[in-house]
Amino acid sequence: MWEAYLKGFKAYLQLERSMSENTIEAYLHDVAMLRDHVQEAYPGTAVESIQLEHLQSLMAAIYDLELSAATQARVLSGVKSFFRYLLLEEVIKRDPTELLDAPKLKRKLPHVLSLAEIDKMLAAIDHSKPEGTRNHALLETMYSCGLRVSEVISLQLTNLYLDVGFIKVIGKGNKERLVPIGEEAVKHIKLYKDHVRNHIPLIQKGSEDILFLNRRGGALSRVMVFMILKDLAQKAGIKQSVHPHTLRHSFATHLVEGGADLRAVQEMMGHKSITTTEIYTHLDRGYLRQTLEKYHPRFK
Repeated sequence: MWEAYLKGFKAYLQLERSMSENTIEAYLHDVAMLRDHVQEAYPGTAVESIQLEHLQSLMAAIYDLELSAATQARVLSGVKSFFRYLLLEEVIKRDPTELLDAPKLKRKLPHVLSLAEIDKMLAAIDHSKPEGTRNHALLETMYSCGLRVSEVISLQLTNLYLDVGFIKVIGKGNKERLVPIGEEAVKHIKLYKDHVRNHIPLIQKGSEDILFLNRRGGALSRVMVFMILKDLAQKAGIKQSVHPHTLRHSFATHLVEGGADLRAVQEMMGHKSITTTEIYTHLDRGYLRQTLEKYHPRFK
Protein backbone atom coordinates (compact mmCIF):
# COMPACT_ATOMS: atom_id res chain seq x y z
CA MET A 1 0.00 0.00 0.00
CA TRP A 2 2.97 2.34 0.47
CA GLU A 3 3.25 3.04 -3.28
CA ALA A 4 -0.45 3.91 -3.59
CA TYR A 5 -0.23 6.28 -0.63
CA LEU A 6 2.95 7.89 -1.99
CA LYS A 7 1.28 8.42 -5.37
CA GLY A 8 -1.74 10.04 -3.70
CA PHE A 9 0.51 12.14 -1.47
CA LYS A 10 2.38 13.45 -4.52
CA ALA A 11 -0.89 14.47 -6.20
CA TYR A 12 -2.00 16.17 -2.96
CA LEU A 13 1.23 18.21 -2.78
CA GLN A 14 0.95 19.21 -6.43
CA LEU A 15 -2.75 20.03 -6.65
CA GLU A 16 -3.80 21.09 -3.17
CA ARG A 17 -0.58 22.44 -1.68
CA SER A 18 0.81 23.83 -4.99
CA MET A 19 4.36 23.02 -3.90
CA SER A 20 7.41 23.32 -6.15
CA GLU A 21 8.83 20.20 -7.80
CA ASN A 22 11.95 20.44 -5.63
CA THR A 23 9.93 20.49 -2.40
CA ILE A 24 7.70 17.64 -3.58
CA GLU A 25 10.74 15.49 -4.40
CA ALA A 26 12.22 16.25 -0.97
CA TYR A 27 8.98 15.32 0.82
CA LEU A 28 8.64 12.07 -1.15
CA HIS A 29 12.26 11.24 -0.26
CA ASP A 30 11.47 11.86 3.43
CA VAL A 31 8.46 9.53 3.36
CA ALA A 32 10.54 6.91 1.51
CA MET A 33 13.02 7.08 4.41
CA LEU A 34 10.15 6.43 6.82
CA ARG A 35 8.92 3.49 4.70
CA ASP A 36 12.37 1.91 4.51
CA HIS A 37 12.95 2.34 8.26
CA VAL A 38 9.59 0.87 9.24
CA GLN A 39 9.96 -2.08 6.86
CA GLU A 40 13.42 -2.83 8.25
CA ALA A 41 12.86 -2.17 11.96
CA TYR A 42 9.18 -3.18 12.23
CA PRO A 43 8.49 -5.73 9.45
CA GLY A 44 4.83 -6.17 8.62
CA THR A 45 3.73 -2.82 10.11
CA ALA A 46 1.08 -1.23 7.89
CA VAL A 47 1.01 2.51 7.20
CA GLU A 48 -2.27 2.76 9.11
CA SER A 49 -0.65 1.17 12.19
CA ILE A 50 2.33 3.51 12.55
CA GLN A 51 2.55 4.97 16.05
CA LEU A 52 4.63 7.63 17.81
CA GLU A 53 7.26 5.05 18.85
CA HIS A 54 7.91 4.12 15.22
CA LEU A 55 8.45 7.78 14.34
CA GLN A 56 10.71 8.36 17.35
CA SER A 57 12.75 5.39 16.18
CA LEU A 58 13.09 6.96 12.72
CA MET A 59 14.22 10.31 14.17
CA ALA A 60 16.75 8.53 16.41
CA ALA A 61 18.13 6.70 13.36
CA ILE A 62 18.43 9.99 11.46
CA TYR A 63 20.16 11.59 14.45
CA ASP A 64 22.67 8.72 14.50
CA LEU A 65 23.57 9.53 10.90
CA GLU A 66 24.81 12.90 12.25
CA LEU A 67 22.63 14.85 9.86
CA SER A 68 22.26 18.56 10.62
CA ALA A 69 19.36 19.82 12.73
CA ALA A 70 18.03 21.57 9.62
CA THR A 71 17.99 18.31 7.64
CA GLN A 72 16.32 16.47 10.52
CA ALA A 73 13.67 19.20 10.72
CA ARG A 74 13.12 18.95 6.95
CA VAL A 75 12.56 15.19 7.17
CA LEU A 76 10.12 15.68 10.04
CA SER A 77 8.24 18.30 8.02
CA GLY A 78 7.85 15.88 5.11
CA VAL A 79 6.67 13.06 7.38
CA LYS A 80 4.19 15.37 9.18
CA SER A 81 2.73 16.47 5.83
CA PHE A 82 2.33 12.82 4.82
CA PHE A 83 0.30 12.00 7.94
CA ARG A 84 -1.79 15.16 7.54
CA TYR A 85 -2.64 13.88 4.05
CA LEU A 86 -3.56 10.43 5.43
CA LEU A 87 -5.77 12.11 8.03
CA LEU A 88 -7.56 14.15 5.34
CA GLU A 89 -8.09 11.00 3.30
CA GLU A 90 -9.42 9.26 6.45
CA VAL A 91 -6.82 6.51 6.11
CA ILE A 92 -5.93 7.15 9.76
CA LYS A 93 -8.06 8.51 12.59
CA ARG A 94 -5.29 10.15 14.59
CA ASP A 95 -2.04 11.85 13.55
CA PRO A 96 0.88 10.04 15.23
CA THR A 97 3.23 13.01 14.58
CA GLU A 98 1.31 15.35 16.93
CA LEU A 99 3.61 14.69 19.89
CA LEU A 100 6.80 14.32 17.85
CA ASP A 101 9.31 17.02 18.81
CA ALA A 102 11.31 18.84 16.18
CA PRO A 103 15.07 19.26 16.65
CA LYS A 104 16.10 22.67 17.98
CA LEU A 105 17.25 24.91 15.15
CA LYS A 106 19.63 27.82 15.48
CA ARG A 107 18.36 30.76 13.51
CA LYS A 108 21.22 31.97 11.36
CA LEU A 109 21.44 35.61 10.50
CA PRO A 110 21.74 35.86 6.71
CA HIS A 111 24.72 37.45 4.98
CA VAL A 112 23.92 40.81 3.45
CA LEU A 113 25.64 43.12 1.01
CA SER A 114 26.13 46.82 1.57
CA LEU A 115 24.80 49.26 -1.02
CA ALA A 116 28.42 49.99 -1.98
CA GLU A 117 29.03 46.29 -2.70
CA ILE A 118 25.89 46.06 -4.83
CA ASP A 119 27.08 49.13 -6.75
CA LYS A 120 30.45 47.42 -7.28
CA MET A 121 28.71 44.36 -8.73
CA LEU A 122 26.69 46.57 -11.09
CA ALA A 123 29.87 48.38 -12.11
CA ALA A 124 31.52 45.02 -12.90
CA ILE A 125 28.94 44.22 -15.61
CA ASP A 126 30.27 44.20 -19.19
CA HIS A 127 27.73 46.36 -21.03
CA SER A 128 29.41 45.79 -24.39
CA LYS A 129 27.63 42.41 -24.55
CA PRO A 130 23.85 41.93 -24.83
CA GLU A 131 23.82 39.72 -21.74
CA GLY A 132 25.38 42.62 -19.81
CA THR A 133 22.25 44.72 -20.38
CA ARG A 134 20.13 41.76 -19.29
CA ASN A 135 22.25 41.08 -16.20
CA HIS A 136 22.05 44.72 -15.11
CA ALA A 137 18.25 44.62 -15.36
CA LEU A 138 18.19 41.25 -13.57
CA LEU A 139 20.34 42.45 -10.66
CA GLU A 140 18.43 45.72 -10.28
CA THR A 141 15.09 43.85 -10.27
CA MET A 142 16.20 41.28 -7.69
CA TYR A 143 17.54 43.92 -5.32
CA SER A 144 14.76 46.46 -5.95
CA CYS A 145 11.98 43.93 -5.29
CA GLY A 146 13.58 41.31 -3.01
CA LEU A 147 12.65 38.45 -5.31
CA ARG A 148 13.38 34.76 -4.85
CA VAL A 149 15.37 33.20 -7.71
CA SER A 150 12.30 31.17 -8.74
CA GLU A 151 10.27 34.39 -8.91
CA VAL A 152 12.71 36.34 -11.04
CA ILE A 153 13.25 33.58 -13.63
CA SER A 154 9.48 33.18 -14.04
CA LEU A 155 8.71 36.93 -14.10
CA GLN A 156 6.29 37.59 -16.97
CA LEU A 157 6.03 40.54 -19.33
CA THR A 158 2.27 40.65 -18.79
CA ASN A 159 2.87 41.06 -15.05
CA LEU A 160 4.95 44.23 -15.44
CA TYR A 161 3.13 47.46 -14.64
CA LEU A 162 6.15 49.69 -15.08
CA ASP A 163 4.13 52.83 -15.83
CA VAL A 164 2.75 52.74 -12.27
CA GLY A 165 5.89 51.24 -10.70
CA PHE A 166 4.64 47.76 -9.78
CA ILE A 167 5.22 44.14 -10.79
CA LYS A 168 3.06 41.11 -10.06
CA VAL A 169 5.05 38.22 -8.64
CA ILE A 170 4.02 34.55 -8.48
CA GLY A 171 5.50 33.30 -5.21
CA LYS A 172 5.46 30.09 -3.20
CA GLY A 173 2.27 28.07 -3.52
CA ASN A 174 1.34 30.09 -6.65
CA LYS A 175 0.42 33.03 -4.41
CA GLU A 176 0.40 36.37 -6.20
CA ARG A 177 1.61 39.63 -4.73
CA LEU A 178 2.13 43.14 -6.05
CA VAL A 179 5.58 44.56 -5.36
CA PRO A 180 6.74 48.15 -5.97
CA ILE A 181 9.72 48.43 -8.32
CA GLY A 182 12.32 51.21 -8.23
CA GLU A 183 13.08 53.68 -11.01
CA GLU A 184 16.56 52.25 -11.72
CA ALA A 185 15.13 48.75 -12.17
CA VAL A 186 12.36 50.10 -14.43
CA LYS A 187 14.92 51.98 -16.55
CA HIS A 188 17.14 48.94 -17.04
CA ILE A 189 14.23 46.58 -17.73
CA LYS A 190 13.09 48.93 -20.50
CA LEU A 191 16.62 49.08 -21.93
CA TYR A 192 16.86 45.30 -21.90
CA LYS A 193 13.41 44.81 -23.44
CA ASP A 194 13.90 47.38 -26.21
CA HIS A 195 17.53 46.75 -27.14
CA VAL A 196 18.20 43.10 -26.32
CA ARG A 197 15.12 40.98 -25.77
CA ASN A 198 13.28 42.34 -28.83
CA HIS A 199 16.23 41.31 -31.00
CA ILE A 200 16.45 37.65 -29.95
CA PRO A 201 15.89 35.80 -33.27
CA LEU A 202 13.76 32.94 -31.95
CA ILE A 203 12.03 32.69 -28.58
CA GLN A 204 11.45 29.13 -27.41
CA LYS A 205 7.91 27.82 -27.08
CA GLY A 206 6.61 28.44 -23.57
CA SER A 207 9.00 31.35 -22.95
CA GLU A 208 7.18 33.98 -25.02
CA ASP A 209 5.95 35.82 -21.92
CA ILE A 210 9.09 35.36 -19.80
CA LEU A 211 11.05 38.58 -19.22
CA PHE A 212 14.61 37.35 -18.73
CA LEU A 213 15.84 35.03 -21.50
CA ASN A 214 19.11 33.34 -22.39
CA ARG A 215 20.78 33.71 -25.79
CA ARG A 216 18.81 30.73 -27.14
CA GLY A 217 15.51 32.40 -26.34
CA GLY A 218 14.65 30.25 -23.33
CA ALA A 219 14.03 31.16 -19.70
CA LEU A 220 17.07 31.51 -17.46
CA SER A 221 17.70 28.59 -15.12
CA ARG A 222 18.26 28.92 -11.38
CA VAL A 223 21.85 27.75 -11.87
CA MET A 224 22.45 30.43 -14.51
CA VAL A 225 21.37 33.18 -12.10
CA PHE A 226 23.67 31.71 -9.42
CA MET A 227 26.58 31.75 -11.89
CA ILE A 228 25.87 35.34 -13.01
CA LEU A 229 25.92 36.63 -9.42
CA LYS A 230 28.95 34.55 -8.45
CA ASP A 231 30.91 35.91 -11.43
CA LEU A 232 29.96 39.54 -10.72
CA ALA A 233 30.83 39.17 -7.02
CA GLN A 234 34.29 37.84 -7.92
CA LYS A 235 34.87 40.68 -10.40
CA ALA A 236 33.73 43.19 -7.75
CA GLY A 237 36.25 41.76 -5.26
CA ILE A 238 33.58 40.56 -2.80
CA LYS A 239 35.02 37.76 -0.70
CA GLN A 240 31.80 36.37 0.80
CA SER A 241 29.62 33.93 -1.13
CA VAL A 242 26.92 35.80 -3.06
CA HIS A 243 23.79 34.02 -4.28
CA PRO A 244 20.24 35.14 -5.20
CA HIS A 245 19.05 34.99 -1.59
CA THR A 246 21.88 37.34 -0.59
CA LEU A 247 20.22 40.08 -2.65
CA ARG A 248 16.83 39.22 -1.13
CA HIS A 249 18.29 39.43 2.38
CA SER A 250 19.99 42.71 1.51
CA PHE A 251 16.69 44.15 0.23
CA ALA A 252 14.90 43.31 3.50
CA THR A 253 17.77 44.37 5.76
CA HIS A 254 18.18 47.75 4.09
CA LEU A 255 14.44 48.38 4.42
CA VAL A 256 14.40 47.49 8.13
CA GLU A 257 17.54 49.55 8.77
CA GLY A 258 15.84 52.48 7.09
CA GLY A 259 12.88 52.19 9.48
CA ALA A 260 10.38 50.34 7.26
CA ASP A 261 7.33 48.79 8.93
CA LEU A 262 7.84 45.05 9.43
CA ARG A 263 4.38 44.21 8.09
CA ALA A 264 5.17 46.09 4.88
CA VAL A 265 8.44 44.17 4.51
CA GLN A 266 6.56 40.89 5.13
CA GLU A 267 4.09 41.77 2.37
CA MET A 268 6.80 42.66 -0.14
CA MET A 269 8.87 39.57 0.69
CA GLY A 270 5.85 37.29 0.40
CA HIS A 271 6.49 35.76 3.83
CA LYS A 272 3.60 33.65 5.12
CA SER A 273 4.49 34.42 8.73
CA ILE A 274 5.76 37.64 10.33
CA THR A 275 8.15 35.41 12.34
CA THR A 276 10.17 34.82 9.18
CA THR A 277 10.47 38.56 8.59
CA GLU A 278 11.46 39.21 12.22
CA ILE A 279 14.92 37.75 11.63
CA TYR A 280 15.78 41.09 9.98
CA THR A 281 15.11 42.92 13.24
CA HIS A 282 18.04 40.95 14.72
CA LEU A 283 20.23 42.32 11.98
CA ASP A 284 18.85 45.76 12.69
CA ARG A 285 19.78 45.51 16.36
CA GLY A 286 23.41 45.14 15.32
CA TYR A 287 23.01 48.22 13.15
CA LEU A 288 21.46 50.11 16.08
CA ARG A 289 24.38 49.19 18.32
CA GLN A 290 26.84 50.44 15.70
CA THR A 291 24.89 53.70 15.58
CA LEU A 292 25.07 54.06 19.36
CA GLU A 293 28.79 53.30 19.44
CA LYS A 294 29.36 55.91 16.77
CA TYR A 295 27.16 58.72 18.08
CA HIS A 296 26.36 58.20 21.79
CA PRO A 297 28.87 59.79 24.20
CA ARG A 298 28.59 56.93 26.73
CA PHE A 299 29.39 54.33 24.06
CA LYS A 300 32.51 56.05 22.73
